[in-house]
Amino acid sequence: MPSFDIVSKIDGQTLDNAINTVKKEITTRFDFKDSHVSIELNKKDFKLSLEVESDMKLQQVIDVLISRSMRQGVDANVYDLSNEPYQSGKVLKKEVPVRNGIKQEDAKKVVKLIKDSGTKVQAAIMDDIVRVTGKKIDDLQEVIALMKGANLGIPLQFVNMKS
Repeated sequence: MPSFDIVSKIDGQTLDNAINTVKKEITTRFDFKDSHVSIELNKKDFKLSLEVESDMKLQQVIDVLISRSMRQGVDANVYDLSNEPYQSGKVLKKEVPVRNGIKQEDAKKVVKLIKDSGTKVQAAIMDDIVRVTGKKIDDLQEVIALMKGANLGIPLQFVNMKS
C-alpha cells in the first residue's frame, strides 16, 4: 500500500546559516551601531537566545530573523515566539525555542484533520511523525494538498513516499 510520512524537521546546518546571516546583517545595520545585541543558537537544544537593549530593538531583531530565515529556506513557523522577553540588568532577554519534530498535540490535530476530510486513508502517529497510508497515490496527494492548505502553525514536510 502506498504511504508517506508527515514530519516537521529543521536542518541544523540551514538553521545555523540563517542565524549567521542574521548576525551579519545586525552588525552592519546603522540603527544597531554601538548597541548590545547578542544572538546565540544552542544547537543541542534547538533554542535561540536573544539579548538586546530595548523592546523596539528586539522587535527589529525578530523581523530580521524571520525575513533572513525565509530567504535561507527556513519556514517562519519554526520559531516559537510565544515566550515573553524578560529584563536582566540593562538588557532584555528572550528565549526562542526552535520547533523540531511534531509534538503529540499537533500530531493529533493533523490526524483529526485527515480523518475529518473524508479521504480514504489511514493516519497513524509514530513518535514525532505521522504516517499516512492509502490504497491509491491520488488519495495521498489529496492529503498533501489538504495539509499544505491548512494553517496549523507548524512547518510540515512530506517525506518517504512509497508506492
